[in-house]
Amino acid sequence: MEPTPLLELRGASVRLGDELVLDGVDFRLLPGEIHSLMGENGAGKSTLVKAITGALPLAAGVMTVDGRPCVFRNPLQAQRAGVSSVYQEIDLLPNLSVAENICLGREPRRFGMVDWPAMREHARRALDTLGVSLDVMSQLGTHSLAVQQLVAIARAVSTDLRVLVLDEPTSSLDADECAELFRVVRQLKARGAAVLFVSHFLEQVYELCDRVTVLRDGRCVGEYLTRELLRIDLVQAMVGDRRVARRLAPVLRVAGPQEPPYLSARGLVATGVHGADVDLLPGEVLGVAGLLGSGRSELARAMTGIDPVRGGVLRVRGDEASFPGPRPAIRLGVVYSSENRRTEGIISELSVAENITLALQAERGVLRRLPEARKRELAASWVEALDIRPADLDRPAGTLSGGNQQKVLLARLLALAPRVLVLDEPTRGIDVGSKVEVQNLVRELADNGVAVMFISVELDEVLRVGNRVAILQSGRVLETLAAEDLTVDSLTALVTGADGIDG
Repeated sequence: MEPTPLLELRGASVRLGDELVLDGVDFRLLPGEIHSLMGENGAGKSTLVKAITGALPLAAGVMTVDGRPCVFRNPLQAQRAGVSSVYQEIDLLPNLSVAENICLGREPRRFGMVDWPAMREHARRALDTLGVSLDVMSQLGTHSLAVQQLVAIARAVSTDLRVLVLDEPTSSLDADECAELFRVVRQLKARGAAVLFVSHFLEQVYELCDRVTVLRDGRCVGEYLTRELLRIDLVQAMVGDRRVARRLAPVLRVAGPQEPPYLSARGLVATGVHGADVDLLPGEVLGVAGLLGSGRSELARAMTGIDPVRGGVLRVRGDEASFPGPRPAIRLGVVYSSENRRTEGIISELSVAENITLALQAERGVLRRLPEARKRELAASWVEALDIRPADLDRPAGTLSGGNQQKVLLARLLALAPRVLVLDEPTRGIDVGSKVEVQNLVRELADNGVAVMFISVELDEVLRVGNRVAILQSGRVLETLAAEDLTVDSLTALVTGADGIDG
């Protein structure tokens, strides 16, 4: 007989304006269990998480904790009931100490003043509970993202934690950091907590989770035991009647006549880059593989004018070029998409149409305004071409799912008619269906003559999309090999070589 759920939703519905984004969902979290929430971008995962944690009210349905009906009007009420969350973007204060972050808003006091010794002791106990050794007076921002996530979990554990929600916690972590996070999560499970693990990494879901609930179009498709659910059946549940075989099929690479590089670097030196040689050829995708700290993003930013080049040579169509900023690069057809969609990509408050036409308008300047009719026509054409959903030009871009936000960013860049497209983690944080759509779009762009640099932490993705793969270690390109000559295992061995530790 199954235990009583720690938290349960029955018939849960949520409205955003006139739109029903969650429709009669039944969902439960059992004690001592790790439960995954799966679905394509826009399926309702984030909405369900926000309803559980008190960030969004239910329009209909009932939520119970320990079998008793309850209503969370804000996240603080949820936390007081033992329901806490840790998001992909850590919502702590990097300028404060570890101890201050763990006790933030709950600082122990003595005679009306903060009791610093008690705060330090409280923080140490919370970290000790997770088996984490850390200087509690060190500044949070000096630590890696993985450590900051553990501090966020320690903050949750420092209360009477019953339910922990982890929303895309591993999207920026390497294998060792994921292993440490999983150790902590399993420890919480052993203590009887319920953990909701939201992730788009199928491998991690099958490694970590006991149970899976699948959402599609705001409705619950079903709840499954992970050990009894084949991966192909999970993808089918997520995407519905659309053809799963097409989504999972490998990209076919057709060899054509090789053209000279459109953009190349020789002996490139920049922050985190130490003498890199790179060629970006028209009609080809160059995959870039390396550990965190290997210089992947730094290489991309230096080659596109985002970060300054301190040595070496850049050439465009064989002629030496200089990019003192991104504008000169854009004028020569070289554009860049950051790995950080939130702070360097989408402007959440602007509409879809405004986001798509933003770079084009910036390139024209303030005195040559795009006519409104032309702006909407251009945006509408890209919304249709990339199947951005919902197809509402006036909708704030920040309200779209992660996959559709990524498509809006790609539309913005493609509106510039680039010759070189540098994509840093373009599928980070998006579901399997949207991920394959973006991968296929990248291949179509290459087939139409665009030179693409494709950076991803997922090595199977690098091999799937790339024609060639550049292996980075310590800010250097060790070698560039044909993707067809590599396997995931052989590529893993190359990027994790003795010289590939963070440099």
